[in-house]
Formats: sequence, C-alpha cells, structure tokens
Amino acid sequence: MSTLRLATRRSPLALLQAEVVRTYLLAHGVDAELVPIETSGDQRLDVALSALGGQGVFAVEIQRALLRGEADAAVHSAKDLPSQCPDGLVISCVPERRDPVDVLVGRSLAGLGPGATVATGSPRRRALLLERRPDLRIVELRGNMATRLASPGRDGIDAVVAAAAALERLGLSDRIAERLDPSWFVPQVGQGTLAIEARSDDGETRALLAKINDDEAVTALETERAFLAELGAGCSIPAGAFARVEDGVIYVHGVMIGVDGTESVRCSLTGGPASQLGRELAMTLRDEMGGASLPGWDRSEP
Repeated sequence: MSTLRLATRRSPLALLQAEVVRTYLLAHGVDAELVPIETSGDQRLDVALSALGGQGVFAVEIQRALLRGEADAAVHSAKDLPSQCPDGLVISCVPERRDPVDVLVGRSLAGLGPGATVATGSPRRRALLLERRPDLRIVELRGNMATRLASPGRDGIDAVVAAAAALERLGLSDRIAERLDPSWFVPQVGQGTLAIEARSDDGETRALLAKINDDEAVTALETERAFLAELGAGCSIPAGAFARVEDGVIYVHGVMIGVDGTESVRCSLTGGPASQLGRELAMTLRDEMGGASLPGWDRSEP
C-alpha cells in the first residue's frame, strides 16, 4: 500500500482532526491522503440532532464509503459513533485522547445573570446546565465551530457550550470562559477521542494504524462505549460517562439525568475489564434511579 486513504467529514474541525491523524502516520513512515465526505448531519443544519437520529448522522455516509472501498480508513470523533460498528467495520485505532471536558464560551456559569441564554444542540449539556441553573434559557444551536463560537453576543445568546478538545485542536483555548467540572458536567461518551475505523478483513491497513494506537485511550473508550451499549435503544434520556486509566486501573464516572435537569443519578466505579466495567456502570445507574423515575426511560427496551 503506497498511500492510506482517510475518509473524513468535510467540516473544518473534522478535516483538521484527520490531518492530525495523517501527521501521526507520517511520523511512523506511513503516507496518507484525506477523502472528504459530506454527511447528512452536516447537510441539515436546520434540524436538531435529536430529530435527525442523534449519534450516527455524522458517520453513516463515511462508513458506507469505507465499506464500498472508497477509503481505507475513516477518522471519526468517537462521540459521533453509535455504540456498535456496522458489520464489516471495526474501530482499529484510537490515538492519544485530548481534554474530554465541556467548556463555556462567552461567560462563565457564575457570570451568567438570572435568565441568561445559553446555546447548545446537546440534550445532555442542556439537562446538566438546567440541573445547576434552572433559571437559564437554553436554545438550540447547530453549525460548525466557527458559527457556534461567534454566537455569544448575538441574537441574545450569552454563552455557548463546546468541547475543550475542539478548541484545543483549533488553537482557540483562549476563548474558554470556564472548564466545567467533569464530576458534575460528565462528558459525552468518547468526547476528546478520535476513533479510526477500518474494514475488519483489511489486515494491512489495521497493522499500519496500530502504529499510532494509544493503549490507555483504547481502554477508556472501550469502557465508555460498553456503557453506551448497555443503555441501548431504550434510553432516550441524557447520559454521559468518562473513563480514565491510571497505573493500569480503570476509573469511570457516569450520569443519567432527566431532560429537564430536575432528577439525576451519578456513580463512580473502579476495576475492570473495560467492557464489564462500562456495562456495570450503566446497570448501576439504572438501579439507582429506581426503574423509571427519570423521564425518557423506556423499560420496554433492553
């Protein structure tokens, strides 16, 4: 193989992330080129992500192109991926994770006056903000990072929520007004992590990608994705999980919260293996919330 073809979304941040992966590969003697693909999530900016189907809307077209052989690997933000890969694809590589926390841009939480307006397209971020500040007015916001970062001070918007990793990659960390404590504002599964998919039968590509794999990032992502998988299709309430590995030990913290922020449950676990720990976290949170006390939980689904 002379050049590895990397499929990616066309958004500026996604292209930058794919370029980062290309740079990592070049450092290990592997040449690569980008294959930009427009996704349904990028095309329909007038529709809320939840209405489009949530996770997967930024990935499905890229995954189809990979299965068709139009690329050798696909670079995703791990938080954009559903909990299961399509048949024929595997997450073959997870490079070193960046800062997973959420941040406020525009004003800090304490700097937001009563009834201030915060913009976000994420149900998880909305619910967590309302948990701490039920007086806030939360409005929907879609668009690329430049659009979102330009929002504070316009149309009555006082602040927006963003991912620290995105601002870091864009060289815009100085725009951060506050880093939100992940013990309270639990990040989305996979936030700050890149996941590189390859075809499961393409041993050559997978061997090349293994050169830039980070074992601790792999373990953390496996834990968080097991949490997401255990929640399953029946869980439409906002949830988040954040895992880290220290001296070979996995620590994971999770939240499930009602859509209006009025009820929540949190849990921290330590141990392993990764997939078992992630599933245990999800089951523990379900038990702690008492079956169906949080709105949005459908007990008819596994």
